[in-house]
Amino acid sequence: MTARTRLSRQLCAAVTAALSGARVRPPEAGRPLWNAFQRLNATRTYHMAGPNPISFAEIEAFARLMRLRLEPWHVTILMDMDAAWLAVAQRAKVPEGVKSLPPISKQPLNAALLDVVMG
Repeated sequence: MTARTRLSRQLCAAVTAALSGARVRPPEAGRPLWNAFQRLNATRTYHMAGPNPISFAEIEAFARLMRLRLEPWHVTILMDMDAAWLAVAQRAKVPEGVKSLPPISKQPLNAALLDVVMG
């Protein structure tokens, strides 16, 4: 296992632990990536079905604005952290008594349904 792979796994584990409410101390080598992910995550957009993933364009714009030099492996780790965050967010349980829709509709998509949704 390479050092980059190990760092990615450690940071993804830290993301998962942080979402469960644990106090997290990310590895020192990953602190710049941790901070970048936290700032990108704070600006995450949402849609009706939940959170959107962080896009490459958002990472590129963030790096430009903050004058960070991100290597391709940095971006890969940020995307891995985002995937870990999304996996936990999608598994989140709805509190008791709150109505919610299933994540995937049982109704097949057809032209009439698309017209209703899109107008």
